[in-house]
This record gives sequence, C-alpha cells and structure tokens, in this order.
Amino acid sequence: MDQAVSAETARQPRDDFWEGFRKGLPIMVASAPFGLLFGAVAIDNGFTVFEAVLMSATLYAGASQMVGLELFGQKIAPWLIVLSIFAVNFRHVLYSASVGRRIRHFTFWQKVVSFFLLVDPQYAETERRSEAGLPVSFAWYLGLATPVYVMWVSESFIGGMFGNLISNPHALGLDVLLPIYFLGLVMGFRSRPKWLPVVIASGLASVIAYQTIGSPWHVSIGAIAGVLVAAILAKPVNSEEN
Repeated sequence: MDQAVSAETARQPRDDFWEGFRKGLPIMVASAPFGLLFGAVAIDNGFTVFEAVLMSATLYAGASQMVGLELFGQKIAPWLIVLSIFAVNFRHVLYSASVGRRIRHFTFWQKVVSFFLLVDPQYAETERRSEAGLPVSFAWYLGLATPVYVMWVSESFIGGMFGNLISNPHALGLDVLLPIYFLGLVMGFRSRPKWLPVVIASGLASVIAYQTIGSPWHVSIGAIAGVLVAAILAKPVNSEEN
C-alpha cells in the first residue's frame, strides 16, 4: 500500500506529458497528409505560405480551414462564411460540454489552452482516458495535443512550399487515412449503451443531408440527429424511482 502511494506521489507532470505525447503520435501520423493537402490548396487559392501557416497556427481546425479556403475566394458575404464554418465546427460545442466535465480542476488559462487544442481525436482520447478511471491532468492533455498541433502547422508549411509537386494527392490514397482513424475513434465507444442506433441515425442523416443540402451542413445535421436519438433513447432519471 505504501509503495503504491509513494509511486503515485513520485509521478511527475513530465511523466504525464510523455504518456500523452506517445498517445498523440499515431494521431500525428494520420493527420499529416491533410496538413500537406491544406498547405497546397491554400497556395492554389492565392494564400502566401505565411498566411497558410498563420491560419493553421491560429485557427487549428482542419475541416473549417478547408471550408474557408473554398469560400474566401468567392463573392460570398462574410456572415455566410462565418455561418458555414460554424456549421462544420458545431460538433465542438458538444465536445467542449463533455470535456469541460473532465477538466474542471484546470486553471482558467489551462482551460483556455485546452479548448483551443480541442480537436476530434483530443476529445475522444480524453473521454476514453476518463472513462477508464485515469486522471486527466493538464500535462497529459498538453502532451497529447503537442505532436498533433506541431505536425499540423509544420505540414501546412511543407505543403505550401512543395505541395505543387504532388499533382493528385487523392491518387496516392492519402485522403483515407484520417477517415479510417475517425472510424476507429467511433468504434472505441461501441461499449456505450445505445451506441449503435445513435451512430446509424447520425450517419444516415449526414449522408442524406450531404446529398440533398450539401456540404458543410451535413456535419451539423448528422450531429444533431445523433443527439436527438440519444436524448430519445436516454433512460429517464426518475424511472428508477417508480
């Protein structure tokens, strides 16, 4: 017992950081091709390399950045651009509500940094760690995010400088890496109650919305459909009292 307590006490923030860092390495590899693709597409849309890197460093939202690139060069009202990006990132409202419960013990500025770094895999790994009964420290959270963030910004630079050397990135199959990783994240939650109907509802709604309304609205519509089904299937709190 004393040995277990002393081992826990001896654990340093840097241990948590490197544990998170190792968790972030596979995510870094999966997201790297999309950073390259973003950098190349940004240059094709009239951005400078500096502007592309600045956008990745300050916005840090791959899907929203791609949507922005498609809209910035067109004669579209600024409010519509903002609304379109919000539609893509609507899921982050749900992410932050969930992750906020896990990081209540963070300081104010730690929370500011954490929510800035809150992307899809960051959310999934944080939820998975918390559900496993392991502590979510700021050092671990930062360690998980560091390789992904650094790689995203770096690959945006490399893509902007040399992306034109790859005429057709899709032909290399680079575009399937991140969806496969996201599929793995979704499957990681399959032990949750009512997981399957929620996933089916969200997927069907997203596909139908994509075919009828178009991108990027299918992302938000799919998320809303999943939330509604989860709410309908949720067991009422007072049912145990009856």
